[in-house]
Amino acid sequence: VPTLTLQEEEFSSTCTTTTVGTVTSRVTRNGDAVMEKDLLNHEDLAGDRGMIDDLFDETYHEKEGPKPPVRYVWRNIILMSLLHLGGILGLMLIPYAKIQTLAWAALCFLVSAVGITAGSHRLWSHRSYKATLPLRIFLTFANSMAFQNDIYEWVRDHRVHHKFSETDADPHNAKRGFFFSHIGWLLVRKHPDVIEKGQKLDLSDIRADKVVMFQRRYYKPSIVLLCFTVPTVVPWYFWEESLIISFFIPAILRYVLGLNATWLVNSAAHMFGNRPYDQNINPRENTLVSLGALGEGFHNYHHTFPYDYSTSEFGWHFNLTTAFIDLMCLLGLASDRKKVSKEVILARKMRTGDGSHKSG
Repeated sequence: VPTLTLQEEEFSSTCTTTTVGTVTSRVTRNGDAVMEKDLLNHEDLAGDRGMIDDLFDETYHEKEGPKPPVRYVWRNIILMSLLHLGGILGLMLIPYAKIQTLAWAALCFLVSAVGITAGSHRLWSHRSYKATLPLRIFLTFANSMAFQNDIYEWVRDHRVHHKFSETDADPHNAKRGFFFSHIGWLLVRKHPDVIEKGQKLDLSDIRADKVVMFQRRYYKPSIVLLCFTVPTVVPWYFWEESLIISFFIPAILRYVLGLNATWLVNSAAHMFGNRPYDQNINPRENTLVSLGALGEGFHNYHHTFPYDYSTSEFGWHFNLTTAFIDLMCLLGLASDRKKVSKEVILARKMRTGDGSHKSG
């Protein structure tokens, strides 16, 4: 029986890709029937990253009995309502904005999005590649510009989401509906199982990162400066944009669009699309979400292989985050990218996929 092997392909002295090479398989006989099952050893791969807490926990069972009552967080409801009203105003102001302001808003969107996708998601939540100190500092600044909770809290909630996906312990359980998984989960108190399971995660790797913990200590002033002040002041100061347009487009509208792009990964990418890798789980492949979230919409693949730095088998295709990480590798700022081999991917498609890969 062939065993799982890890092979390293050198791209430069500092830029490597660790690839899952072969498939572990087991053949069982039932009369004349022969069944071959591909057994990718997830724990071996996770051990290579030093963590297993983003792999689905098959042993978890939801508690029997009535669900706890929904408790609304009215502060969040009011703030999110005002924020989205501000975003609508920002949309109305676009025809009156200077082209430099619109370009600046787009740049702020890209930077803040990378702080989530390449930073809190692929680097810190899944440890799918390694980043040098300068890159970690940049991603932390970008993450504060995105204002989606500090890295430590983001990682904790995301690992719980993967480990207990679509259960009561999932912070944005898609089985509770589109609205809940998109924004509703932020407007109510967390289910007790989310809190309980989150407290039991091993987050020692995150606590050991001084950059992450520095951000956590000074998170509030960092978001005031990077999410709202800098995006507003730059167009107002450098090309004399009006203060109202400077605030409502590069700061508020950009922030609202960034939030919803991320939320669509939790909602739309868990409900709409095909499942070529594992038809037994909810997450789907959604191209539109990938376009808006810089490559995070290949979600059936991502939940099947959460340790793959690209979150997709298609490289840069609709995946600006993968291109960014590869560029950082070429510059010597990132290394040790984890990638699943084509052999393992094909074996998984054949075993658990919905067959959609055969039609292209």
